[in-house]
Amino acid sequence: MSDIVTGAVAALNDKMSGQGFDGVAKFMIEGEGAVMIDANGAHAGDDAADVTLTASAETFQAILAGDLNATAAFMAGKLTVDGDIGLAMKLGTVLG
Repeated sequence: MSDIVTGAVAALNDKMSGQGFDGVAKFMIEGEGAVMIDANGAHAGDDAADVTLTASAETFQAILAGDLNATAAFMAGKLTVDGDIGLAMKLGTVLG
């Protein structure tokens, strides 16, 4: 597991404040690995998901840091969404 995935898991769990997520989402970080978010919080993994969001490590880190809005990243083609777009939008509100 890469340092970026490890850091992403910690950052996502902090942002979620111990709350789970109603659904299963996967963040694919290009060249690094994947992070799953579900009812138990965030963890490294590459399992089946209701929605998969794919971005470069740089884009993903900017979204986590609050420097880039996920919707803006999607509209600019920096973030792709495959699956339940409504669930992806809900995830955006959970992560603030």
